[in-house]
Amino acid sequence: MHLPNLLSVRFTEALKAFVDDPAPFASMIRATNDPKFGDYQANCAMPLSKQIGKNPRELATEIVASLDVNEFCEPPEIAGPGFINLRLKDSFLMQSLRDMLADERCLVSIADPKRKIIVDFSSPNVAKPMHVGHIRSTVIGDAIARTLAFLGHDVLTDNHLGDWGTQFGIIIYGYKHFGDPDQVAKNPVPELASLYRLVNQLIEYRKAKRSSQELPTQLAEAKAEVVTAEQTLQNAGDPKSQKSAKKSVASAKKKLDSLETQAESLREKIDSVESNPALLAQANAHPEVASAVLQETVKLHQGDAENLELWTKFLPYCKDEINRIYNRLNVTFDYTLGESFYHSMLGPVVEDLEKRGLASDSEGAVCVFLDEFNAPMIVRKKDGAFLYATTDIATLKYRLEEFNPDEILYVVDSRQSEHFEKLFAVARKIGMEDVKMVHVNFGTVLGENGKPLKTRSGTLIGLEGLLDDAVDRAREVVCNPERIEKIDPPMDDEERELVAQTVGISAIKYADLSHHRTSDYSFSLDKMVALEGNTAAYVQYAYARTQGILRKAGMTESEVTAIDADLSEFTHPAERALAIKLLRFEEALASVHQDYAPNALVDYLYETAKAYAVFNDNCHVLKAESEAITSLRLALVALTGRVIRVALSLLGIRVVARM
Repeated sequence: MHLPNLLSVRFTEALKAFVDDPAPFASMIRATNDPKFGDYQANCAMPLSKQIGKNPRELATEIVASLDVNEFCEPPEIAGPGFINLRLKDSFLMQSLRDMLADERCLVSIADPKRKIIVDFSSPNVAKPMHVGHIRSTVIGDAIARTLAFLGHDVLTDNHLGDWGTQFGIIIYGYKHFGDPDQVAKNPVPELASLYRLVNQLIEYRKAKRSSQELPTQLAEAKAEVVTAEQTLQNAGDPKSQKSAKKSVASAKKKLDSLETQAESLREKIDSVESNPALLAQANAHPEVASAVLQETVKLHQGDAENLELWTKFLPYCKDEINRIYNRLNVTFDYTLGESFYHSMLGPVVEDLEKRGLASDSEGAVCVFLDEFNAPMIVRKKDGAFLYATTDIATLKYRLEEFNPDEILYVVDSRQSEHFEKLFAVARKIGMEDVKMVHVNFGTVLGENGKPLKTRSGTLIGLEGLLDDAVDRAREVVCNPERIEKIDPPMDDEERELVAQTVGISAIKYADLSHHRTSDYSFSLDKMVALEGNTAAYVQYAYARTQGILRKAGMTESEVTAIDADLSEFTHPAERALAIKLLRFEEALASVHQDYAPNALVDYLYETAKAYAVFNDNCHVLKAESEAITSLRLALVALTGRVIRVALSLLGIRVVARM
């Protein structure tokens, strides 16, 4: 049930007398923030009055006179300059609750028409352990896919793995020069991860050494810029000059701060090697490690028998490792088609682009030149190597032929925006102008210091370590002895571990999803697992409380919903407020779809959990004044549990019956 859409239909009819296209105005219906203004507010009179030249309050009066909402609303009221306040009838709410009790989908309608939507998300490089940078794409993409599927769309999920690039060149080089075949055979995942880290550290060390030679000059120039900018500010006379000078000072200081941060990172990378004699000896023995790794990668791509054999041997171990993380995160995919799947298609893709006149030679490389961009899209380098762009075009062509989608969503961080703008521009030129393509971009996970969350050595923090830390912290908060001893019957060790695992991993997912995807956010485990505030634990606890009441009543959710309950009237404002929240479930899901932003569902869950807490504090269920009141309140408890459980499942989050 989408109440604003229901009201919008009636407003469309009422507005036909005033405007040829009433739909945009009829859709201006929003939930009110304060119940004293009703449940919904229509704001169409003000913008429409400007268009037709009429007093907005008088126009609102005329709209209300033509409006037929008696079936589900009390008589509309006009407020302020022309707001139309709408209060739903209690009888309508009661009937809606009855309907909701009988519907496992919580009155969420099925999409019509249904669209075929591909959601491309997560996509890690499999040759190295997943890190904190992978959490956002994984949980945002999973939540969007689950929500769209629940709304009735035909959703396909694809994990476009990085299983063919330089990262495997790193592992192959590491295995050939530092690997112990017996150790790798005995314990492949940690041994390969260790080899990757070692070679990558040597590569980063060499890069840092080169960059550190140029940085002192850059720092000196940046410091001079700050001094010059500050002097200009001191000499600025008029306000306009002062404002401009202040901007220059801020810009110069920001540049200096960035260079100083870079210098610190370089020092850490250099010190991590030079403070370890064994590492330093390895670095000195492999001075051209970066170019050597690229050669191993080229050999792999050219079909070198040895490298291809090693890749075939190592790939399953790498996939097993990331699948273990996905299992912990409760994330699955319909397809896992990595870069290697498309390798044989890349040459024909370039040839097709050339035949169409879209790609041409540029200094030995093959490029697609697009009028709307300054730089071309390179699809084949001088040495014959293909790029991510080539693979992405091949992927698009395959998806069009194999799945014929209406829509493709790429859940990838904001730094790739220009790449996708170019990719979509090319797609429109090769026959995909009818496919909606969206870059669902997102921001960065930051530490509590406001900087990207990294280890002391400057690498991104491993995802599995974060999950372990979250579970440990949840165990301390939710399963501490003081809380556990109050639970009857007592929790055994198995149940405690289930609660800690569920709450801890949910905390990380929920915290990520609670922010609008385009925002950066600061990672704080203490805040994430707190039992108060907008956290998974708070919402999961609300669910557990509903189950506790049902247990005391000796009934299951299905038994409550099967009863022909006497839902006659509300006896407390908290009952009605909770009912309104429950009936707004579809509105939250529609908002997720509209902006591809799961935070709308998180916000809804938090508001619903808060409404349930108020209800729980003010409305005794099992000791109510009458059987009729108990019936209504039991129905609200059961529906709250169902809505929270279903909504959390769409975020990929599980619930527990006791906390």
